[in-house]
Amino acid sequence: MQMASPPDTSKTIKLERYNSYLRRVNSTKLLNASSKILFRATLLIALALIFYFTLNYPPLISDATPGRHLHTHHNFLSSALYGPRAGGPAWEKQVRHSSTPRRPNGMSVLVTGAGGFVGSHCSLALKKRGDGVLGLDNFNDYYDPSLKRARQALLLKHQVFIVEGDLNDGPLLTKLFDVVPFTHVLHLAAQAGVRYAMQNPQSYVSSNIAGFVNLLEVAKTVNPQPAIVWASSSSVYGLNTENPFSELHRTDQPASLYAATKKAGEEIAHTYNHIYGLSLTGLRFFTVYGPWGRPDMAYFFFTKDILHGKAIDIYQTQDEKEVARDFTYIDDVVKGCLGALDTAEKSTGSGGKKRGPAQLRIYNLGNTSPVPVGKLVSILEGLLSTKAKKHVIKMPRNGDVPYTHANVTLAFRDFGYKPSTDLATGLRKFVKWYVNYYGIQSKVNKQTSVGNEHTEESD
Repeated sequence: MQMASPPDTSKTIKLERYNSYLRRVNSTKLLNASSKILFRATLLIALALIFYFTLNYPPLISDATPGRHLHTHHNFLSSALYGPRAGGPAWEKQVRHSSTPRRPNGMSVLVTGAGGFVGSHCSLALKKRGDGVLGLDNFNDYYDPSLKRARQALLLKHQVFIVEGDLNDGPLLTKLFDVVPFTHVLHLAAQAGVRYAMQNPQSYVSSNIAGFVNLLEVAKTVNPQPAIVWASSSSVYGLNTENPFSELHRTDQPASLYAATKKAGEEIAHTYNHIYGLSLTGLRFFTVYGPWGRPDMAYFFFTKDILHGKAIDIYQTQDEKEVARDFTYIDDVVKGCLGALDTAEKSTGSGGKKRGPAQLRIYNLGNTSPVPVGKLVSILEGLLSTKAKKHVIKMPRNGDVPYTHANVTLAFRDFGYKPSTDLATGLRKFVKWYVNYYGIQSKVNKQTSVGNEHTEESD
């Protein structure tokens, strides 16, 4: 009997192998597709997070565009350059080190606005005489933040650390006072500028009123309470026509929102002195100028525009009189600030409660000799060896006042304030700094090099 031949399975085996191969290929394609989808989803989520944090925590920003909100920033680069992350042990160590006085009976001073013009000068002066200094600044973009960063770098060379933060950050302020028992606060942080208030009014309320109140709220609760010296402004005199301006003159007619917020600050200071026993001294600055100054000030942008051949606007009053300012050199203002700190009495409150009458003062810090703006321009023309293209126009109704003149009798009586720098001397020092900082020495008159003052030391 013939046996049946076994069935031919080779085709079946080949078909299974082919199907297996297809399954592996499809599996690989599915895996690759899944990986691509996962990668794209992850990338999309990452971009969404970056977009979110960019909106809520903006990075370093260039010059402010008029009319938009100011931004502050804190990024990894600034952390790497200027200090450890806020709140950690290394950060606390740096805060304590910067705040510790190096002279007997030295002060420990929190300087708000330390990255600013007056704040950086005062911080350096305090540190050089042996006081402990800790800065606080939000480095906003009202004007070029790189200038503020350059001041910060200068202070860091002198072992003054600036904490990057905002006055309205209550927990941060509380943390600073927990780490350091400050004896004094020099409160110079503010939204400056008269004209900008017409474009961004909320920034003035946020900084000059809400920020000041937040600082006072924290200061009233700490033990011991610090003595506080703070920056008011000559702008509070507003439409006052009595000259020279005295602390006894009326200040209830502000000509700008900036002036109104500074006047509000004076009333707020009175309230916290009366209720909580805080020692408070307000300083009314008169047109401060000098090295490391503010680019939004006339002397600064006049210098820039003259060097670039651009026309400059020179204001006249409505009755065609010259506008004049009591220009006050930065070194004189620094002496006034330190004099006010040195004579500030201790606050009398404890645990948020007043225990006795506390010191409340207000002073003018000016130069006592108003100079027409036209004379300022003439001095700059000589220093820059360049004729200005002048455009004389009527003063617009933007909050500026036609004339300022300080009576400093009270400041002289109480802490020996006596300004000693005339405008020509002060502008020569400013121009010397300006051309060195911006690298344009070759374009200016050699007379700017007269004198031996070093750029850093003039702080």
